[in-house]
Amino acid sequence: MFELIEMLTIGFAVGMSGALVPGPMLFATIDGSMKTGWTSGPKVVLGHALLELAICILMVLGMPSLGGERAISAVSLIGGAVLILFGILAIKDARSAASSIGGDINYISANPVVAGIITSVSNPYFWIWWFAAGSALVLKGLEISLLAAALFIFGHWVADLSWFSIVSVSFSKGKRLMSSRAYENVLLSCGIFLILFGSWFAIGVLL
Repeated sequence: MFELIEMLTIGFAVGMSGALVPGPMLFATIDGSMKTGWTSGPKVVLGHALLELAICILMVLGMPSLGGERAISAVSLIGGAVLILFGILAIKDARSAASSIGGDINYISANPVVAGIITSVSNPYFWIWWFAAGSALVLKGLEISLLAAALFIFGHWVADLSWFSIVSVSFSKGKRLMSSRAYENVLLSCGIFLILFGSWFAIGVLL
């Protein structure tokens, strides 16, 4: 039971750290929220989640072909390294990312669900994360059970839905979510978390 709660918590924490970093999906959410209201955020997340669900199904179906413990360890090491890299990038870009939230947004959006799919597909960091860190964490969950892997993914989606819903509600009312300084501190904290978690995850494979 503890392992299931742990996977859910990891999914939420890692998902929130990724969601907070500005990217195409965030700007699509802000743009849609100011044009059509607060429901844009959940709809964008739905499109994003549909793509992730397809990726996860393909991953689970393809896991038996990884070829044993050595291959799984290699994937886990790469995943830990990618988490550390993303943490370093989050810290490095925290100030410029925080300032960009307050700037003018001119994002051409389609249906919010479609926008969620398109902004995910077109973001190279999305693919790097899922095929390195994401796949490693799904593998960790599958070592426990299919339910543990599903809870990790669910926690990831809850984080996305929570953050982008808050963003959507905030900007639909024409307000800034938080000051640039506060947002910068949040991103710095997320970067530190990803570095620590990625290190712990990679070291756990070696021990």
